[in-house]
Amino acid sequence: MADMPTGEASPAPQQPPTAQPWASPQSVPQPPAPVAGQVAPVPGDRRGWRSVLALTGVIGGIALVGIGLLVFLGYRIGPMALAVGLAAAIVPVPFLVGCFIWLDRYEPEPVRYLALAFAWGAAIATSVSLGVNTGSAWLFERAGLPDHLVAVLVAPFIEELTKALGPLLLLLRRHREFSGITDGIVYCGLSGIGFAMVENILYLGGYAYASGLEQYGPATAAQNLIALFIARIVLSGFAHPLFTAVSGIGLGIAARASDARLRWLAPIAGLLVAMMLHGGWNLMATLTGLTGELLVFLYGYVSIMVPIFLAMVGVAVWLRSWEGRLTERTLPAYVRAGWLSPPEVAALGTLGRRHSARRWARRVAGDAGAKAMRDYQYAATRLALLRDRMNRGLDRTPAAREASAYEEQVLLNTIVASRQVFTGRDPQVPRARWDGREYHLTFPDGVQRSAPAPPEPVVPIPVPLAPANAPQAPPPAAAPPGPGAVPPGPASPGAVRPATPPPGFGGDR
Repeated sequence: MADMPTGEASPAPQQPPTAQPWASPQSVPQPPAPVAGQVAPVPGDRRGWRSVLALTGVIGGIALVGIGLLVFLGYRIGPMALAVGLAAAIVPVPFLVGCFIWLDRYEPEPVRYLALAFAWGAAIATSVSLGVNTGSAWLFERAGLPDHLVAVLVAPFIEELTKALGPLLLLLRRHREFSGITDGIVYCGLSGIGFAMVENILYLGGYAYASGLEQYGPATAAQNLIALFIARIVLSGFAHPLFTAVSGIGLGIAARASDARLRWLAPIAGLLVAMMLHGGWNLMATLTGLTGELLVFLYGYVSIMVPIFLAMVGVAVWLRSWEGRLTERTLPAYVRAGWLSPPEVAALGTLGRRHSARRWARRVAGDAGAKAMRDYQYAATRLALLRDRMNRGLDRTPAAREASAYEEQVLLNTIVASRQVFTGRDPQVPRARWDGREYHLTFPDGVQRSAPAPPEPVVPIPVPLAPANAPQAPPPAAAPPGPGAVPPGPASPGAVRPATPPPGFGGDR
């Protein structure tokens, strides 16, 4: 990203626009005249004390519900069984949470909202579902119906509804934190993990450990605990996150839809599919218990649930790269305006290129450079998602359009400020500036030249240099650049089939 080096011309920040830069889908704020060494200040957050107070109230409410739920479980199954169940139920949580965080690498969501989604599933959704399921079992018993029908006719509906309700409220109240389907999967998946953790406490601690201990002693309790741990954690630990993630797909579609009908139908369809999957899963378990035939469950597990799980994983992995591809489609508008250079956009296209960029920034500017590169990449991805939102016309009120214009300016200023930490520090790359049409290069001998961008961006990759005492081949004679010459690659790593790279650089494969 040497196109905007420190100490040279780089886009300076504008004041938050008062005009309407969103009026045209292609309108992009124009950078003012460059000023040497200028660093862009980032405007502060405009959220007031009411938002902080509301968030604190939500967190406090969820915490109180969670404490009450633990007290209830301790009273119901006993303190010892609660401790055993809690220890066993927590085991898969870091792995499952890590899988969903891995999906959110391009544009990580705020930790506070991820934690809220998890806490919602663990406290609110579990408490409401437990109350409804218990009440339904009592009503079924009074009506002379078997209580196992609750698992098929009641539990799937109330549990999926309550698990998805938290992410739905987040979509309604903080819709800018929903960038698409990936975010919906992440928020709903975390809610499902929280729900499954508390449910596993009840099953592992109460139905397995406490029941075995009361009837036959510690050995049977341990045996029951291990068997149920394998069944609920090892073999089917993905069930609740999978079902709720389907609801997340519907929420993610609604977040990016410009059609009002789709914004209503997508969440409903996602929720109904999640309920059907959950009901089918419970039906298999219920039939297995009634018939005593384990093959019933194994057949459904292998032939239905595993393929659905693998398909969901494939969709999630494909969606994971969607945000990277979106930057390559959306950010060229800012290239034409002079805010970004072509190689910078190319270097944002894949996680491999982004990792190379952070390694390069650390090499030339230390830990501060790596942090600035991470901030730069996050802001650029948010900018691409915001521009896509503006182009889709999702801001339907003047206040929403003003908020998007303000956020766009904040992100542009963040990009400029972050870039100046690591640009102009690599001695292997000439100092360069991109003005939206061509490069302006300053070579070590002081000669300045202008050159157009090549057909494909040159994105050099730093490679380890040869030891000082190693024999070096004489460099080839440099030919004078012609009018169509490819400029030396900017110091922003990536991989787009580079042309002949400068010495000390190689292409990312």
